[in-house]
Amino acid sequence: MYDARLAAGARTMRLVALLIALLIAAPALALDKVRFATNWRAQAEHGGFYQAIADGTYARYGLDVTLLQGGPQLNARLLLAAGRVDFAMGANTIQMFESVQQNVPVVTVASMFQIDPVIFMSHPGVGLDRFEDLPKATAFIASDMRASVWQWLKQAYGFKDQNAKPYNFNSAPFLADKTSIQEGILTSEPYAIERAGGFTPNVFLLHDYGYDGYSTTIETRADTIAKTSDLVQRFVDASIVGWYNYLYGDNAQANAMIKRDNPEMTDGQIAYSLAKMKERGIVDSGDALTYGVGVITDVRMKSFFDKMAKAGVVPANIDYTRGYTLRFIGKKVGMELRPK
Repeated sequence: MYDARLAAGARTMRLVALLIALLIAAPALALDKVRFATNWRAQAEHGGFYQAIADGTYARYGLDVTLLQGGPQLNARLLLAAGRVDFAMGANTIQMFESVQQNVPVVTVASMFQIDPVIFMSHPGVGLDRFEDLPKATAFIASDMRASVWQWLKQAYGFKDQNAKPYNFNSAPFLADKTSIQEGILTSEPYAIERAGGFTPNVFLLHDYGYDGYSTTIETRADTIAKTSDLVQRFVDASIVGWYNYLYGDNAQANAMIKRDNPEMTDGQIAYSLAKMKERGIVDSGDALTYGVGVITDVRMKSFFDKMAKAGVVPANIDYTRGYTLRFIGKKVGMELRPK
């Protein structure tokens, strides 16, 4: 009897040892590879996505994410439509409307920026210190703004085409003409003007005057949603967590990655951009305070579409609701990471 018990115990120990050996030898579960194309070169405005790589958030969600930084030679939305990347960063909501109009099967699944940071800048103390003063000024604007935001400004505030001049991302004409205004992004151009011009410009965030579109969105293809909705949910959730951690946590590694990908980026610019995002609630404000970063609402979408349709930016008869889904956002993911 004693020998039988010893034999049984030995077999049990061998079985346990075998199971342990198998567990040790078994490869870790493979992470799902994801390619995400941004809309411009690496910058703090992409920080949450870099953060989710740097601090292992994507990996914890079972994802191996590669960021492809955008630029003049890389069009994220074309890469997405062609199936060469899994997700792309959308610059603004008007792009989504254009996709619907052109029947491109691309869907917006989240918006990291609750506020589109597009601005106008003016010289202080020359009669352009109030928003209502701006329609009389020479306006340096890029071609994409002229076809979109400018049309709304004309309809809503009386801006005039005869005052518009081309902006080729060179601020020298604006610096030379004190009676002019220039478009820009809240987190970028004012910093450049301060350094180049030696003065702090007046900054008018167009969101404050009714331009209520979203920005820095996550887009994917309709077939990706249909076939791998779990992957979409994990990518959205992990990106949201990345943004909370970038805004409120230790973002040193993410910033180092940004500077590695974009050697022209400076610590000063990153610090300025991050400060402005937090100060104005670009990421974490409005509906995000209730439903979490990344949220989109039907009410905001309708408001913005109605304005753009009235201004003639988009046809009034398109079904813009085909361009986005609320399925993956508004779940309060990561809200516990916001400082109390």
